[in-house]
Amino acid sequence: MSFRARILLPLVLALAVGALVAPGAPAAATPTAGSARATQVISRAVTFDLNNTGHSLLSCPADNQRYPVRARLVGPRQQVLGYGGSSRINVLVHDAGTGGWFWNLRKTPAYDYATQLGTKGELSLVLDRLGYDKSPLADGTQTCLDAQAYMLHQVVQHLYSGIYDFTQGSFTAPHATSVVVHGHGTGAAIAQLEAARYDDVDGLVLMSWAGSNASQLAIEQARQQTAACLGGASYASYGASPAAFQRLLFASAPTGVRRQAVALRNATPCGDVTSLVSTLVSAALTAGRVEAPVLLMSGSKDARIRRDGTQDTAASFRNSSKVTTRVIVGAGSALPLEKSAPKTRAAVLTWLRSL
Repeated sequence: MSFRARILLPLVLALAVGALVAPGAPAAATPTAGSARATQVISRAVTFDLNNTGHSLLSCPADNQRYPVRARLVGPRQQVLGYGGSSRINVLVHDAGTGGWFWNLRKTPAYDYATQLGTKGELSLVLDRLGYDKSPLADGTQTCLDAQAYMLHQVVQHLYSGIYDFTQGSFTAPHATSVVVHGHGTGAAIAQLEAARYDDVDGLVLMSWAGSNASQLAIEQARQQTAACLGGASYASYGASPAAFQRLLFASAPTGVRRQAVALRNATPCGDVTSLVSTLVSAALTAGRVEAPVLLMSGSKDARIRRDGTQDTAASFRNSSKVTTRVIVGAGSALPLEKSAPKTRAAVLTWLRSL
């Protein structure tokens, strides 16, 4: 090797390595030329075989049948494909009327909660609950929120054991050393019930969960859905119109995000609708059993929550090892989709790192 080559080769290598690890380099949702392999964020579909059964003492109309419930693993490539060993898995549970897309809005990366967490090294499982999108249920009266809580428990247990499947490819499903459940709205109620009843998660992120502090607008929406279900419907629209749907969820979301949400919104299974009151009662009675750390998040302009009730909700988790409350100024209910989404993610990541 010539003297010139010996001088230039280390310089070229140093520049190449520096390009790979340069701070502030944007992480892509799919691999791109020159990106560091360890920071690639990918998404893969997975499926869980779950029993649609309620465990409450109160009446639950679940049909006790087994269903494939679909989800997506989103995060660093090594973790998604099971090459990185065991890790924390964040389970993202959506509200009534939305779907897994709420957490994984892939056409608008800046508001894609799961992918953005992935760029920071977090692995997430984005669920389509039974009766929504990729997890269809022909008769929406054949499930209920109590059964949804039990199905979430099954998902958590499958994540610990690694017993679930990719829908394509022969990869090893990653298993969890810890599980943190993030729930929005009704999804937060489901997450809270699961944690109180089974005590198998390491943290709860409860977004826009009103508990017993629902606003008059939220109560009226529940009445409208209940009337539709009692009238013989199998599914009930969440929001009587696209405008009503947006009024319930948004305060500051960009127009493009709102349009996508309206196009993707789902009707709510009537079994979930008619079991809402019993779920509120169960959640109130069992909140004190939650021992895992809790992060309660809401928007200052959330149309579905009474402004005077946030501290009451926090106080109900009296046996939690740590309860943190964050109010995002100017945000509505759909925290990951509002203009303040970066603040929401930053608060969640800070809290996750404290566990």
